[in-house]
Amino acid sequence: MTGRGELPPEVGLRLRWPLALTMIGLFAERVARAFWPFWTVLLFACSALLLGMHEILLLEVAWALGILVALAALATFGMAVRRFRFPKRREALDRLDATLPGRPIATVADRHAIGAGDAGSEVIWHAHVGRMTRRLDEARAVEPDLRLSRFDLFGIRYVALLFLTVGLLFGSFLKVGTLGEVMLDEQVLALESSWEGWVEPPGYTGRPNLYLNDIKLARLAVPAGSLVTIRLYGGVGDLTLHETVSGRTKDVPSASDPSQSFNVNRSGEIRIDGPGGREWTMDAEADLAPEIEFAGPVARSEGARMEAPFAARDDYGVVGGWIELNLDEEQVDRRYGLALDPEPREPIMLELPLTIAGDRSEFTETVVGEFSRHPWADQPVRAQLAALDDAGQQGVSEPQSAILPGRRFFDPLAKAIIEGRRDLLWNRANAGRVAQVLRSVSYKPEGVFRSATDFMMLRFIVRRLEARATMDGLDDSSVEEIEDALWNLAVRIEEGDLTDALARLRRAEERLAEAMESGASDDEIADLMRELREAIQDYLRQLAEQQGEGQNQQFAEGEAMEIGPQELDALLDRLQELMEQGRMAEAAQLLEQLRRMMENSFASRGQPSPGQQAMEGLAETLREQQGLSDEAFRDLQEQRGGGQAGRSLGNLGREGSDGEGLRHGEGGQQGQGGQQGQQQGGEGSSLADRQLALRQELNRQMQNLPGVGTPGGDAARESLGRAGDAMDLAEEDLRNEDFAGALEDQADAIEALREGMRNLADQMAQQGQNQAGQQGAGNDWNNPGANRDPLGRDSGRGSRFGTEEHLLQGNDLQRRAREILDELRRRSGEMERSEEERDYLRRLLERF
Repeated sequence: MTGRGELPPEVGLRLRWPLALTMIGLFAERVARAFWPFWTVLLFACSALLLGMHEILLLEVAWALGILVALAALATFGMAVRRFRFPKRREALDRLDATLPGRPIATVADRHAIGAGDAGSEVIWHAHVGRMTRRLDEARAVEPDLRLSRFDLFGIRYVALLFLTVGLLFGSFLKVGTLGEVMLDEQVLALESSWEGWVEPPGYTGRPNLYLNDIKLARLAVPAGSLVTIRLYGGVGDLTLHETVSGRTKDVPSASDPSQSFNVNRSGEIRIDGPGGREWTMDAEADLAPEIEFAGPVARSEGARMEAPFAARDDYGVVGGWIELNLDEEQVDRRYGLALDPEPREPIMLELPLTIAGDRSEFTETVVGEFSRHPWADQPVRAQLAALDDAGQQGVSEPQSAILPGRRFFDPLAKAIIEGRRDLLWNRANAGRVAQVLRSVSYKPEGVFRSATDFMMLRFIVRRLEARATMDGLDDSSVEEIEDALWNLAVRIEEGDLTDALARLRRAEERLAEAMESGASDDEIADLMRELREAIQDYLRQLAEQQGEGQNQQFAEGEAMEIGPQELDALLDRLQELMEQGRMAEAAQLLEQLRRMMENSFASRGQPSPGQQAMEGLAETLREQQGLSDEAFRDLQEQRGGGQAGRSLGNLGREGSDGEGLRHGEGGQQGQGGQQGQQQGGEGSSLADRQLALRQELNRQMQNLPGVGTPGGDAARESLGRAGDAMDLAEEDLRNEDFAGALEDQADAIEALREGMRNLADQMAQQGQNQAGQQGAGNDWNNPGANRDPLGRDSGRGSRFGTEEHLLQGNDLQRRAREILDELRRRSGEMERSEEERDYLRRLLERF
């Protein structure tokens, strides 16, 4: 049993500061709760006075509101005084004790009442008091609860604070002094002479307004174009205004006009004559024109883009600008197709990218543009920069001569087509010459074309060009259509129909080897190395996806060379370095080592899964169907004598670029269309028979298709069924020699085949993920190499990368980020895009 006593002095000394701060908090808490209505009324009254409400309202209304405010202030103050109670020391101790575990303050203040004479009880009591005393060291001042939301349910105090803020920002303390005059109906301001004046600099300068009444200086420097406003109060003629800064000569108001505004256009004086008048000397600071210059040469960047670094500066900031590119005809090699005068074209205009975050008074940026398809690509141009400021002033740079970058074509046939396209765009009078050159190039297609489709497309374009040139002439739409088809065909030939990643990789290696032998320039080496890197990435991605479809596949130990992505990047960097240094022999050895490594990794793959076998079979069926479509198109051309075959030239170029095409050997066979058709006819194997055989092969593949009963498998079978129906219709059309109808049905079959392959791939990916989830992490622990590709990277789960740690690293990540940023800048500078799209691109740039 215990009894309450006083705190020992040493305990009170220990709690001195926490107790004092807690009492102060209690005092502040009770003041806030009691007096918040009072100061809310005061805030409303002060805001009304600062805004001069008493000057606007009628005298009677002002008196009535004043009395109401006074009564409200008295009532709220009386209520506050009645509610307020000074905090006591015991209240502070209780609040402080409540924050400590076990309430040690109350324990220390207690005294031992029952069992005081018992020795055991005394020992236990003193031990307990000692433990509670030590716990007092944890005492901290209690934070006061100043929240008034329970009392001010509608937030009236915040409304009053908002009114006061408005009064401070837009009102004046001078208006408070007029309260007595207004309330006593003494219009002193109307009888006394006074004035007010402001100077407002142009908004784009970012400089503050000047209140002339508060400025004691006699000489002021203000930006040119600043607006001066002077107001004169009192009797007419008591105060007059004289100024020489505006240069006004017409419609000049009277000097005694009570309100005058004018701009500071030059240096001069402003003088107010009369009682309390002032005089100032104004120095007009001229807004300088912006300056801009090239920060480096106009050069080619990755992806055949143009990069033009520049530096711009202005005293108040650059708000816009552009780069203008004009053909430098004096530097053009006027030979062959460029011998004629070029057709007039508008200059190339690109909007300059502005720094998003930071000061625009001085900055450096880079304008990026892609002009591979422009008629001036790879031709000399003169570039000039221009910058604008808010005042509309323009600054231009010194012109710079450069070669407008364009895409490089390494394939000789593609390069010849691109040169013909350039000549046609240079001057449409070159149409005959272009047609003649392209006919010469395609005279003997064997050994030149890898695909019969490419050959037929080029012949069709040449016939269309000749027909348009001889019949009704080449108008703008015809030139645009033909140049678009030539570009698509050249890109198709340059890139090839290499859907197989390993074939593309081998082709990139061959091109790089040819560049070593021919002594290519550094720029060409950089482009070829970029192509090789992309080909390797595509090959590794395809290989990883194929591994993901069969989780049980493993690389045989010792058969696959494992190399990490960082080592591969170092190897490619070393290869490019050797080539740039001219050490071609060493570079050739290193390239051969890379080729063997990639071929070994290809040879080390395990046996394909049933899903892979089905995908490979369907891919072969798709290629054969596309080959039949190519032959049907050729027969349609022969049947119609080179007509349009029911489709436009532009669509032909685009559709051709999507197809698989034919390899060199197949092109040689199909290029001999008539002879081969006769041989097949003699053997009783027509196009219709081949279409029938292909339909039967598709039926066999559908019977062995995996994924029975699954959504993906059923969707794949449905799509392949539609492909089979289209094949039946195509067979019937071929037997009736309706080649146009056969082409349409074959196109439907090709599209249905592709859809079926996509559905099957999705089903295989889902199945791979399910298997991976069932196997769990145990398989990876027992077989660490089962989930890695030949280069030592984690191939992930399913048919896609499961981790992001090796997707892009180091220089690859920086290079890709730079490419994305350059593309955003290039598109944001294209003036032909809509303002909404350019604004969206600028907002994207703000985030980077």
